[in-house]
Amino acid sequence: MNSNTKETIKSSIKDFSLPRYNDIPNVGLYLEQVVKYISEYLEPLGSFSLTGSMVSNYVKKGLIENPVKKQYNREQIAYLFFMAVAKNVLSMEDIGLLFEMQHNTYEPKRAYDYFCSEFENVLDYVFGVKENLDTIGTDSNDTKTMLRNTIIAVAYKVYLDKYLAAIHNGAEE
Repeated sequence: MNSNTKETIKSSIKDFSLPRYNDIPNVGLYLEQVVKYISEYLEPLGSFSLTGSMVSNYVKKGLIENPVKKQYNREQIAYLFFMAVAKNVLSMEDIGLLFEMQHNTYEPKRAYDYFCSEFENVLDYVFGVKENLDTIGTDSNDTKTMLRNTIIAVAYKVYLDKYLAAIHNGAEE
């Protein structure tokens, strides 16, 4: 792949960031608002999708709590961000297992903010924005290891998808 294409792929992710827990609206969003909110943040990644029926299925399976008066709160939206990302490499059953591990280790705000920082860290590394992975946080445990490995798998999948799309679109010519 030529250097211009590599730079284009790198720049597609350079300014990517997720909202931190306290930045997620906590006013109660309806299903379609939640889907739009999450989709807009994940759009730079490419093939990440979230639909209203997916969210409804996650509720039915007990992966997130039922909305109150058909409105989703900050914690539910944070879980949905993770699910929209992780479903690209994990089954729903495995995502549920990771949620269980997280519930036993960290409160939702800390877990979600760590996920955001680690996801941005790994994306920057995989896309060549930086040369090394940063160490995020100070503790080490199975929950963090499993999360980092999930994020690494997702980041490489995003990179491969963008690389292959560039080839399909004639960037190699």
